[in-house]
Amino acid sequence: MNRPDLIRFCLSPLIGLAAAPAIAQPPAVVPTLPPSAPPVIAPPAVVTPPVPIPPLSAAQQAWLNNWLKGGAEQGLMARSKATASLSGDALVSAVLDRAKALSTGRVDTADFLDIWALRPAAFDPRPGLARAIAEDRLPQWASSLTPPYSGYDGLRRGLAAYERIRDAGGWPVLNAKSTPDAVRKRLAIEDKSVQPGEALTDVLQRAQRRYGLNPTGLLDARTLKELNVPVEDRIAAIMANMERWRWMPRQLPVNRVQVNIAAAVLTVFEGDQPVTSMRAVTGSPDNATPMLTSSIHSIVVNPPWNVPSSIAKKELWPKGRAALLRQGYKIVGTPESGERIVQPAGPSSALGRLKFDFNNPFAVYLHDTPARAKFSSYDRLASHGCIRLEKPVPLAELMVQSDPKLAGKVQSLIDTGKTQRVQLPKEVAVYLLYWTAFASSNGTMNFRSDPYGWDKLLARKIEASSRRLDPTAAPAPTIASKD
Repeated sequence: MNRPDLIRFCLSPLIGLAAAPAIAQPPAVVPTLPPSAPPVIAPPAVVTPPVPIPPLSAAQQAWLNNWLKGGAEQGLMARSKATASLSGDALVSAVLDRAKALSTGRVDTADFLDIWALRPAAFDPRPGLARAIAEDRLPQWASSLTPPYSGYDGLRRGLAAYERIRDAGGWPVLNAKSTPDAVRKRLAIEDKSVQPGEALTDVLQRAQRRYGLNPTGLLDARTLKELNVPVEDRIAAIMANMERWRWMPRQLPVNRVQVNIAAAVLTVFEGDQPVTSMRAVTGSPDNATPMLTSSIHSIVVNPPWNVPSSIAKKELWPKGRAALLRQGYKIVGTPESGERIVQPAGPSSALGRLKFDFNNPFAVYLHDTPARAKFSSYDRLASHGCIRLEKPVPLAELMVQSDPKLAGKVQSLIDTGKTQRVQLPKEVAVYLLYWTAFASSNGTMNFRSDPYGWDKLLARKIEASSRRLDPTAAPAPTIASKD
């Protein structure tokens, strides 16, 4: 259950030319061949010339040069450098590059990890830039490039705040012996609502909620670890999450299921508003859940579990055949691999009573589980890559409610004990996303740990791409530590 792509290729037709002999020769005697169909000649490829960019006025050149200075504000680089004003083709090239980076991401999809299966739509900024120049509407064009989501805008404001913290020297390192005043002072750097005489327990609980920790109000080891994350790493997390927003479609389905892998939370949206959420268990650091988008098309009631060969080899076969049979597993012969392990449907099945299927190349899905203890934990990255659900029956009921034959019947179907596949009356979009930084409604930043190490990796890829492509990128940025 562990974790499509931009393929570029150029076809160059080869045309063979035979030279006629200088002196005519008698025809050669050749064997008679059966007639063959005439060769199929493909029509020549239609090459569309690039949209011409109109000449820029002096005022437009000045505006675009000033706009290019905002790369760091949009999370495209950790720091900007002062550059001389660009003009002509150099200016147009830089503007087109910036427009594409803001619209579909700074990192080229060819440099994605395979498990980052969320791909931005193709985007050509030339037509829009040409119209904006011709109509003298460059500010409006530029503002349309960034993702139209409050989540992105919240990160952009948060980035500015954390860059100010960085430029002011960051924050001090705390330890278990730090005084209450020192802890309050440290927390007040990020949480402007902290009062000098406020109870330390209340201040710590707010911080722990922002970090996704158990809000005990105690300065425990986990809380200290989060408080001592360098501000550069927080900036890297914000940059990485802004980049992921740029991979998202410009309009999300109004009815959808979203899973935040890092926070292990599933949220259902109807009419583009969140209507319910539940805890989930997502992939462990060794079995990362992929980022992707798909559509849930059916639900399997009382599903058996066809154990993936990787799990069987590592966790089940070492127990021995006799032990597996005693535990209720079945060993089934297959022509491909010889044998595979199947756990029959039932109350102890690892998939529980419901499995939500959607097409993807990683064989992951949403499912029920008989193991409920993890849902009360604040550390819920423990699966083999699939997503276990705290409330699978209510989720199934939401998905079938428009079908009179199925509405309110999910539990009855389960109670039959029969394995059956239920097609949804309408497919439901599903997004598996990796959000480790997001802003509250009051602008305060929330962070989750980076269990897969994707934030620092992506932030470094953003920096490397910017240094290679953007003339305004500083040559030696300080970005997230590699540890």
